[in-house]
Amino acid sequence: MELAWLIPVLSFIAFPIIVFWGKRLPGGGAPLAIGAIAAGFALFWVALLGFLAATPDTEHCLTDAATGTLACNFQRAWFNAGLPGLPDSVALSWGMTIDPLALAMLGMVTLVALMVQIYSLGYMKGDPHFGWYYACHALFAAAMLTLVLADSFLLLYVAWELVGACSYLLIGFWHERPAAREAAKKAFIVTRLGDVGLLLGILLLWREVGSFSMTAAFELAHSGEMSHGVATASSLLMLLGAMGKSAQFPFHVWLPDAMEGPTPVSALIHAATMVAAGVYLVARAFPIFQYSGDALMAVAIVGLVTALMASTIALTSTDLKRILAYSTISHLGLMMLSLGAGGYTAALFHLLAHGFSKALLFLGAGSVLHSTEQQDIRHMGGLRKAMPLTALLFSLGAMSLGGIPILAGFWSKDEVLSAVSHGLHPVFIVLALVTALLSALYMARAMFVVFFGPSPESEHHDHPVHDAPLAMAAPMVLLGVLAAGFGLISFNWPGSFGGIGSFLFYHEPEGFHFTWWLGILSTILAVAAFAFGYLVYVRKSLSLEGFRRSFAPAIRVVERKYYVDELYQWVVDRVVMVFSRFIALFDRAVVNDVLVNGPANSARRLGVAMRLHVTGHVYSYALVMALGAAALAILWWWRVA
Repeated sequence: MELAWLIPVLSFIAFPIIVFWGKRLPGGGAPLAIGAIAAGFALFWVALLGFLAATPDTEHCLTDAATGTLACNFQRAWFNAGLPGLPDSVALSWGMTIDPLALAMLGMVTLVALMVQIYSLGYMKGDPHFGWYYACHALFAAAMLTLVLADSFLLLYVAWELVGACSYLLIGFWHERPAAREAAKKAFIVTRLGDVGLLLGILLLWREVGSFSMTAAFELAHSGEMSHGVATASSLLMLLGAMGKSAQFPFHVWLPDAMEGPTPVSALIHAATMVAAGVYLVARAFPIFQYSGDALMAVAIVGLVTALMASTIALTSTDLKRILAYSTISHLGLMMLSLGAGGYTAALFHLLAHGFSKALLFLGAGSVLHSTEQQDIRHMGGLRKAMPLTALLFSLGAMSLGGIPILAGFWSKDEVLSAVSHGLHPVFIVLALVTALLSALYMARAMFVVFFGPSPESEHHDHPVHDAPLAMAAPMVLLGVLAAGFGLISFNWPGSFGGIGSFLFYHEPEGFHFTWWLGILSTILAVAAFAFGYLVYVRKSLSLEGFRRSFAPAIRVVERKYYVDELYQWVVDRVVMVFSRFIALFDRAVVNDVLVNGPANSARRLGVAMRLHVTGHVYSYALVMALGAAALAILWWWRVA
């Protein structure tokens, strides 16, 4: 397990080498980045096997009282903040935590990043900034892996900000496009709003705990010695950071625009890195959230609102990548909802299953865009004939996230629904089922329109449409296997492995259980949604024109994304800019003219007045002396008399 620190370090090392010497390296440095993340994936298995062989008696390992799981911590001294020997001096350390949560994330991040980087060999071939692309990819993966391994809130925050910086670089990779530049800035600014909350939450915990150690903070919360107010306030502040990174309402606006970056970047962001960080943060700090109680309800409400809102927008979007973007937002909302319901294992299980399926969907969309140079699904159709492999794999991912048995997304979604039904008010499970239905509908719409619907007669391509080349197809096939079969990890298999609930759990292990009524109901909803999509978009035996006319005002609101972007723009124009102009006026009129220039002007005027007696003429000085002497004489005579 001690070798796990090399997993992010190898990619960190690859970054400067590719930046400075990439042009001299074979393949522009791409093999180095791929080799680094491949070695990281191999080291993940080494760390996993070491952890499975560890016991509470193993050096550096103990059973975490807060989570109930085995955790192994490896620390090194970092630096002292303040003057040594003084009471306010703080000794800071850095290290890594190896536990089931960290290992699950390490496996997903390294595997998905490896698949995306291999896929990019074909997708980004010929790009003039090919080396820089792989350098940023290596840094992005390294930052996320550091975030996952971090054993302190301070190190987590450093990696957290580095993840944001890398997303800015990759979303704006094609910076010559104005839309890409604006999308990168939007992502950076919006996520910074949440990051301020995260920073304040970390500082509040440091003030309460006395250190940045996660273990110390969790033990304090578990024992009940942490102030309930501090736990609630810090949890809500950390939730703001998670909402920014995981694109939860109202900070979701950056993620659809992030589609301006290369499609493999979208796959990495949506499946394994940027957006997964927010869900991971809530799961990592779950002992504090649970101790607060009120914060968990806030997590559940935010997740439900986000899931419902994003799923409706996905139904009306016509851009293939943005449909998948809103799908990501919706499923992240379901993960937050599950965490809010206390469904720790269910949320993380869905995070993993969604990661593999969503990576597959984005790589499939990239294959379509790479071949057709088209993103609008209204100009697509019948691509299954020219792209049979892509059609098969994309359909597999769509049906998995849509909840079709027995694919991975079906099992993880069922666990989420089960957690919500047991942990929250019935209204939450009703709305969660509505979200599941909408999820199946927009997945069916994207799949049937693009690959199985009739081809638009007016659409002509400059070159023949072709399927993905080997470099792009191989990662998609592997992800397709996971999208289909990863759900089997939930079962209670004979032997020592009792399903994911026996490995990744909170407080105590839990075997696999299937909530029959929810499973049957969700299956009926998913199958009905795909059947409806087939009748509407393939057979054309059903028409939605009447529905569109009847609900035109509501559909218009959804198509405008509930006017959230317009609201942000209004706040910027009418509040931020007006307040900024007032501050600028106050700065000029009060700070500059009165407080700064006022004393200077007074001194200048006094100097101008005082210099009048300095004439340089002897007779002027003699006159003043005579007048002074006469005044003194008169004063003396008045006092004597």
